[in-house]
Amino acid sequence: MTNNIIQSNRRSFLKASAAAGGGMVLGFQLVSCKTEPKRPSFVQPMLEEPKEWSNLNGFISIGENGVVTIMSPNPEIGQNVKTSMPMIVAEELDVSWDNVIVEQAGLDTDKYQRQIAGGSQSIRFGWDGLRKAGATARHMLVAAAAGQLDVPASELTTSEGVIYHKASDRSLGYGDVATAAATMEVPEEVELKEIKDYKIIGTDTRNVDGFDIATGKPLFGLDVQRPGMLIAMIEHAPAFGMKIKSIDDSQAKSMPGIKDVFTINVEPDGFEKQWSDVNAHPGLVAVVGESTWQVMKAKKALKIEWEQDTSAESSSDHEASLAGLVAKSAEAARKDGNVDNAFANAVKIVEKTYNAPFLAHNTMEPMNFFAHVTKDKAELEGPVQTAQFLRPTVSAVCGIPEENITIMMTRMGGGFGRRLYGHYGTEAAVISQKVGAPIKLVYSREDDMTQGTYRPAYKVTYKAGLDADGNMIAFHVRGAGTHGSPVFADRYPAGTVDNYLAENHTLESNISTGAWRAPRSNFIATAEQSFLDEVAEAAGKDPIDFRLELFDRADKNPVGEKNDYDAKRYAGVLKLVKEKSNWGSTEEGVYRGVSAYYCHNSYVAQVLDVTIEDGAPKVKRVCCAVDCGIVVNPEGAINQIEGGIVDGIGHAMYSALSFDKGKPKQNNFNNYRLIRHSEAPESIDVHFVDNGERPTGLGEPSLPPIGAALANALYKATGTRLYTQPFNEQEALLG
Repeated sequence: MTNNIIQSNRRSFLKASAAAGGGMVLGFQLVSCKTEPKRPSFVQPMLEEPKEWSNLNGFISIGENGVVTIMSPNPEIGQNVKTSMPMIVAEELDVSWDNVIVEQAGLDTDKYQRQIAGGSQSIRFGWDGLRKAGATARHMLVAAAAGQLDVPASELTTSEGVIYHKASDRSLGYGDVATAAATMEVPEEVELKEIKDYKIIGTDTRNVDGFDIATGKPLFGLDVQRPGMLIAMIEHAPAFGMKIKSIDDSQAKSMPGIKDVFTINVEPDGFEKQWSDVNAHPGLVAVVGESTWQVMKAKKALKIEWEQDTSAESSSDHEASLAGLVAKSAEAARKDGNVDNAFANAVKIVEKTYNAPFLAHNTMEPMNFFAHVTKDKAELEGPVQTAQFLRPTVSAVCGIPEENITIMMTRMGGGFGRRLYGHYGTEAAVISQKVGAPIKLVYSREDDMTQGTYRPAYKVTYKAGLDADGNMIAFHVRGAGTHGSPVFADRYPAGTVDNYLAENHTLESNISTGAWRAPRSNFIATAEQSFLDEVAEAAGKDPIDFRLELFDRADKNPVGEKNDYDAKRYAGVLKLVKEKSNWGSTEEGVYRGVSAYYCHNSYVAQVLDVTIEDGAPKVKRVCCAVDCGIVVNPEGAINQIEGGIVDGIGHAMYSALSFDKGKPKQNNFNNYRLIRHSEAPESIDVHFVDNGERPTGLGEPSLPPIGAALANALYKATGTRLYTQPFNEQEALLG
C-alpha cells in the first residue's frame, strides 16, 4: 500500500466513515439465561455488558471495561458482511476480535450512507470508511492516553485494546481512556495500517451469527413479535394484467380469529415510482387475523372474481418475441472496425444462439414485514435490502413524513436481489394503517413465486469470424431480454478483436422483472463462455490458450478505450486455475470444462469436472480462481464462492419459470426444480490471487461463469453443445 493517509474534516467525518456502505451485526446476547446452550470453543465468548458506553464516532462505542461495540449500517443477507465489515473496523482500531460486539443499526441516513445490500459492493464501498472509522477512534484513544500519562502521543503504541508507553513501562486499556477520548477533536487525517501489519484482516473468522442461527435465536424478520401484533396475508391477481372485479369475503370474515378483510392499493393515484417499486400487483386483498394458520384458512375461503385490466399491457409469447428481436439489427451499443468486411473475408464463421427462461428468486425465508402505523408515525422492521428506498415510498403512500418513519433491518434468509424491491414493506404499512394495529405481513411460498419480480428471460446470438490461422478477426453479439438486454458492450471480448459489434434489444412486458443474483451476468456469462469454447474448437486451439491469446492482445494492443476490465488480472485467474486444476491432465471418464468471467469488479475462472453415472451427469470437482483484491475473511469468502457455484449449477441445470396467458405455471418447489444435495459438486477448491489490491465484490461473481464451465464439460461428455437452459431438459441429457 503506497498511500495510507486519509484526510477528512470533522464535520464530514460521520458521513465519510459511514460511506462504507455497511458494517454488520455480530449480534451476541450480552446476558445469558438459564437455558443458554453451551457455546463451543470456536464461538466468541459471551461478553460482560459495560455499565456505561463512550461513543467515539458513528460506528464505535467503548465501555469502561474495554468491550467495543461496532454499529453495522447495512443489511445481512447471508453474504457474511456481518462478520467481515466489523473485522475491518477492529483491525484499524487495534482491538482484540474477542472483545468486540457488533449491533445492527437501523436506517439512519444522517449517520450512514448506502444502507443497501446489493451489487456485491458493501466491502468495496466500505473499505476506506470502515478503516477510517477504526483508525480515527484509535487516534483519539491514543491522544487521550497521552494526556493521562503526560507523554507525547508519538511515544505510545497499541495492541489488542491496550495503549503502551514502553519507556516508562506503563499501559492503559481502551476502557480507561474511552470517556476522555470521546471528547477529543476528530483528526483531519489519520494513518492507516500497512497490509503487512494486519492481525485480523486476512484471518479465518467464524460467522458471528452462526451459533445464534443454529440455536434458533430470533434474528430474522419472521421472528419479529410485538404485543398486540396481528398477522396479515394478501391475495393478488392470478395472472399478470388482471385486477379485482368483485369479492365475496363473507365466509372468510366469519371464520375464527379473523379481524378484517379488505382491498388495498399500494400505488394510489399520483404515486411516483422509484426504481425499487417493482410491483406487478398493486391492487390486493388483505386478510388480517390472530394467527398465520387462521389467516391462511380464511384466504382460501375468499371468492374473488378477476377481470382483465384494459389499461395494462398484454402478455406475449416471450420466446417468439425475443427470437424476432435478435433476428433484427439494432442501434450499435459499440462498434469497432468494419465487422461486415471482416466476416466477408473470414475463412470460418461460427454463429450460435443461446436462451434462458425466467427464474424465481426463491429465498429460503418468504417475504415478510412488521409494521405499526399510527396517525403520524410508522415503525417498520423486517428483511429488506433497500431500507433507504422503502422509507420514501411508505411516506408517499401512507402520507407520513419521512422523519417520522423508523425502519429496523433484520437478518434475511436470503435475498438474491428479491428484497431490493420493498413492496411487501409498503403493503405491511398500508395494512397496519388500515386496521389501526401492529401487524406482520407474511407471504406464502405461492404468494411469492406468483407475485412477479423474476429474473428476465433472455436470448442472445453470437457470431465470430476466423482467419486461416485460427485468429478471431470479427465478433458480433446481439442480445434481447425482458425489460433490458443482457449484453455488456464494453466487457470482454471487446478490446481483443479489431472488428467488433454489440447490439441490444429490449422486450417490454407486463411480467415484472428485477435483479437476480449477478443481474444479466448470470445469463450472458454462460452464453459468452460457451460460445468462446466453440470458437476455440473451430480454431483448433486449447480453450484456455485461446482465451489467453485474446487477453494478451487486450493487454499489449487493446482495441478501443472503453474496455471495462483489466486484461492482466483477467488472464491471471485463468493461468491460476490452469495450474491449480492441472489442466491438460486426463482421467478416464472425467470430462472438463473451463470458463472465466468479470463482474462486480472481480475476476473468476473455473474448471469443472463431470462424469456420467447411471446415465446422468455428476459434478465431481470445481476448481476456482478468484481475484477480488484483499480477502478480509478467507473462510467467509470461500463460503460465498462455494454458494455461488452451487447456485449457478443448480439454476443452469434445472430451474425454469414459465407462463400460460400471463399466469405462472410453477408456484412451489413441487414444480419448480432446484438443485438437490446429491447434485452439488463433490468438492470445490478455491484459490485467491494475493495482489494487495483494494477488495472488490464477492457475493455474486462466482455464479455467472459456472454455467459455461458446466456446459463445456457436458459437451465433452455427450458430444452435444447446449444452447438452452435449463440443461436437464435438453435431449442430450434426457435418458
